[in-house]
Amino acid sequence: MGPAGPAGPVMSREEADRALGRLDAEHEAVESSLLALQDHAGRRLLEGAQLSGTTEHRWSRAEAAITLLWNGFEAYSRTLETARELRARRRWPSRDDLVELTRLLRGTLTVSGGALGQAGTAGTTGSGGASLTEGPKLAEELTLSQLVDRMNEWYAQALDVVAAADSVWSALPARIDLLAAELGRVRSLAHSVGVRPGEHPAADDLERTTAELTALRAEVLRDPLTFWKPTGGSSAPGGGRPDTARYDAAARALEEVRREIDAVLAVRQDAEQRLMKLRDVLSRADRTLTEARSARGEVLAKIAASEVPAVSGPPTALQEQLATAAEYRRHAQWHRLSPLLESLEQRAEDELERARAQLSAVTAPLAVRAELRGRLDAYKAKVARHGMAEDRILIERYDAARRMLWSAPCDLRAAEGAVLRYQKAAQDVLVPRQHGEAGGAMNMGAE
Repeated sequence: MGPAGPAGPVMSREEADRALGRLDAEHEAVESSLLALQDHAGRRLLEGAQLSGTTEHRWSRAEAAITLLWNGFEAYSRTLETARELRARRRWPSRDDLVELTRLLRGTLTVSGGALGQAGTAGTTGSGGASLTEGPKLAEELTLSQLVDRMNEWYAQALDVVAAADSVWSALPARIDLLAAELGRVRSLAHSVGVRPGEHPAADDLERTTAELTALRAEVLRDPLTFWKPTGGSSAPGGGRPDTARYDAAARALEEVRREIDAVLAVRQDAEQRLMKLRDVLSRADRTLTEARSARGEVLAKIAASEVPAVSGPPTALQEQLATAAEYRRHAQWHRLSPLLESLEQRAEDELERARAQLSAVTAPLAVRAELRGRLDAYKAKVARHGMAEDRILIERYDAARRMLWSAPCDLRAAEGAVLRYQKAAQDVLVPRQHGEAGGAMNMGAE
C-alpha cells in the first residue's frame, strides 16, 4: 500500500479487486431494481393517470427521484466501467494504475441534483439527504459508496409511492365495480317491487349509496394515496394497506337495503296467505266480542247485584286497514304493504287477546255460580255417603242454597253465604260421626 493521495491511501491490487467485486455486485443489484421499477405496473399507471391531491404531489417528487436515480446510476456505471477497463489492462497494475484506481473507487464524482431526500411527505429527510422543502442542488460530490446509499434512498422513495398506488388501484376499483354490479341488481329488484326514490326510504338509501360509490371510484383513480394507510413503524417501501373504510360503509348500507328489498319480496310471495290469516284472526276477535256481548246479557239476566263490564265494539279500524292492505296487494304496492302487514299482524293478535279477556271478565260471575253449584253438590254427595242425607238441618240449608243458586237473578253473595252455611253444617255433622267410626274400629281391634 503506497502513500496517501487525494482519495486516501493508495489501494493494493487485492484491495482494488475486492472493491471492484463489491461495486460490481452493488451495480447489478441497483440495475435489477431500476429495471423492476421501470416495469412496475403501478409506475405505468401513475404515468398515464390524471392525478390530483396527495398522489399528484408525491408522484411529482417520486418522478424527480427516479430521474436522479437514473442519472446517479449512469454516473456510477461510467465510473465503474472506467475502473474495470483500467484494471483489465495489466495483470499486475503499476503504481500509477493503482493511484488511478484508488481515485476512481474511493474518490468523489459529481452527481447532478443530489439533494432530493427519501420520504414522500414534505419536510422529511433521507439518510444523508436534504429536506424535501429545500431547493435542489445543481450538483453534489459523492463517492461510489455514498452514491449507492443515495440511490437506495431515491429508489425507496419512488417505490413507496408506486407500490402504495398500485396496491390501492389493485384492491379498491375492482371491489367497487363488484359492489356497483350488486347495487344494480338490487336496484332492479327494488324497481320491480315498487321501491322507488321519494316513495320508500330504502330507495333513497340506494341512490345515496350509488352516488357515494361513483364519487369513491373517481377519487380512488385520481388520488389513490389518500386511501393508503402506512404501516406504523415500518421502514420498508410500500408498507401499509388500502383504507377501505368508505367502501365498507357503502357495502354495509347496500346490505341493509338488500335486506329491506328481500323483506318486500317475501311480502309479495306470501301476501295472500298473510291477509287470509289476518282476516281469520280479526273474525275470531269479532266472534269472541259477539259472544261476550251475548254472555253479558245472560249475566245481567241471571246474576243480581254484580258489576258486569261493558263490551267494546268490533275492531272497525283494523278492518279498514285490512281493506287498505288488500288494495295495496291488488295494485302490487309491495313496499307499502310490507310495513302495514307487520303492524296489522301484531295489532290483530292484540285485538284477539283483548276480546278473550273481555269474554272472561264478562262470564266471571257465571263461573263463580257454577263453582258454587259444584261445591254444593259435592258436599251433598259426601253427606249421602256417610248416611246423613236425611238430616233435617242439612236438608233445610241445602234447599235454601239450591234455591238461591238456581233462581234468576241469582244473588251471588247471598248464595255463597248459603253454601258456606251448608258446608259448615255438614262438617259439624260429619266430624263426630267420623270420630265415632274410628273409635269403633279400634275396639274391634282390641277384641
